[in-house]
Amino acid sequence: MWRSITFVILMLAGFAASAKAEDNRLVVVELFTSQGCSSCPPADAFLHELAAREDVLALGLHVDYWDYIGWTDVFGQKAHSDRQRAYARVGGRRSVYTPQMVVQGEQHIVGNHPVEVNRLIRRHQADAAKARLTVVREAGLLRIAAQAETPAQTQTQAQGRGEPVAVLMVRYVPRAVTQIQRGENAGLEIAYANIVTDIKLLDVWDMTRPYEARVPLSGPERAAIIVQARGHGPIVAAARAD
Repeated sequence: MWRSITFVILMLAGFAASAKAEDNRLVVVELFTSQGCSSCPPADAFLHELAAREDVLALGLHVDYWDYIGWTDVFGQKAHSDRQRAYARVGGRRSVYTPQMVVQGEQHIVGNHPVEVNRLIRRHQADAAKARLTVVREAGLLRIAAQAETPAQTQTQAQGRGEPVAVLMVRYVPRAVTQIQRGENAGLEIAYANIVTDIKLLDVWDMTRPYEARVPLSGPERAAIIVQARGHGPIVAAARAD
């Protein structure tokens, strides 16, 4: 009898743990980094920790504005520098820096401050989800389905109007290693996590009705979908393409 009771308790505990894991929002953490930045390696290492978590979508966006000081970042893109500057404008900041993390499209923080970053992640996970997002990768396609969930959005739907959000597809490489030969990190061999190769605007959704899309997808890179308020505002939802 005790054995049966123990078995039931373990089953319930396992179910509760699973439900809790599923309830956790996927929080997006973007690291703006550069191979030419001597302060960046600790933040790059921390991104590996975040990338290993199921409840975090950790993305490494390598900027190009430090290339002039002796080493051209092999993953650097002007588009990443532009995205960081757009975040700065929205936040009323005049300058950008590395390493910088942006959590859920809202908070800007120094990328090598893990305690503060983890605090912000927990805070966003405790917030009510604004949209439900499902992404499935199959047979060269990405199937996307989304629906607004918050009471405010439900009221907006009833009024027949909505706040437009951008549906973005992010492509990234899980891991790569670079031997840096010049610049501030000369002589170092650094492993990078979730290196973003492309961010593409797929659509604009007003959140007044369920959203569905099928997007062609090929190549070995991983993919994720981010739903973000237009103009580099808060991130509403995110999902990996499994």
